[in-house]
Amino acid sequence: MSEAAEFIDAALRAETAWTLPADDRASSGLDSYGASVGAVRGTVRNALRKFRGLSRDEVTALASELWSAPVYERRLAAVVLLQSSVALLDNSDLTRIEGFLRDSRVRSLVDALAVDVVGPMLERLDDTGRLRASAALDRWLTENNVWLRRAAILAPLRALRSGNGDPDRFARQARALLAEPYVSDVVNEAIDTVLAALER
Repeated sequence: MSEAAEFIDAALRAETAWTLPADDRASSGLDSYGASVGAVRGTVRNALRKFRGLSRDEVTALASELWSAPVYERRLAAVVLLQSSVALLDNSDLTRIEGFLRDSRVRSLVDALAVDVVGPMLERLDDTGRLRASAALDRWLTENNVWLRRAAILAPLRALRSGNGDPDRFARQARALLAEPYVSDVVNEAIDTVLAALER
């Protein structure tokens, strides 16, 4: 394990104030150290101060290291790290993020990756990068993986809330999903979340 990963892991192991809800633990298969969300965020903030100037490659490698253990707080730390470093990311990082999404199986991790990492990354890409990233998200919608589908629907949420998104594109995607014989509750919830944001 890298020095940065060891620092984060040790800090998270020292926290015991919280437990992953039993339903999430059972459905995700993840263990839990017992660190609160605030403690995870604080740990990542401290790590970024201690290991200043991490490059894009170093950030994404560290995120993969943290994600590699089936521990909720480590995976949340990977998400927070990517949230904090989203300005470094580009469409080529979607492959790694896709792997995280396929493996997460917890709404809080999927939603944070989609709304706070993929969405902002899409907004700051140039036209070519955005086209490539949008093609990847379109593919996610056709995958037989409810978490990828949920992420693809939720990714533009911030842009849609601010009036900078493409509501027609979302409407087309939602209609296509809802026309299928069976739509998972996980995907339906995502569609309802975006619809509620558009109605405000």
